[in-house]
Amino acid sequence: MDTQEIQKKLENAEKQAQEYLAGWQRARADFLNYKKEEMERIGEFLKYANEEFILKLLPILDNFTEAEKSIPEEKKDNYLKGIAQIKKQFEDFLKAQGVEEIKTAGEKFDLNFMEAVEKEEEERKGYKMNGRLLRPAKVRVTK
Repeated sequence: MDTQEIQKKLENAEKQAQEYLAGWQRARADFLNYKKEEMERIGEFLKYANEEFILKLLPILDNFTEAEKSIPEEKKDNYLKGIAQIKKQFEDFLKAQGVEEIKTAGEKFDLNFMEAVEKEEEERKGYKMNGRLLRPAKVRVTK
């Protein structure tokens, strides 16, 4: 082999090495982007993973609210303290999970978060979890 052939093979090898390096760098950047996107997707999934479980707990919280209302005035001191404490623990647990009550009193009707009902006994509190609707509030609507 003469020096010209060696020089040409060296140039081809260097060119091929640069192509491989550029390809590797693109693949690495693509992988890092994929990893970042996947972590965001997993984080979003985990944010709402307990949604079904929480939906099953909300009727229990509704029952605590109804129990508070049904205690006779003369017995409220004794019974209400215990019920209020359990209800508060329940609300604190839900708040730690990102659940918040949807405020309805005095608010304009919002179809995205409220469901209109006619019977008073069908009213119930609505909740959001991490900003997303979990259960709509049932409200009475007046014209």
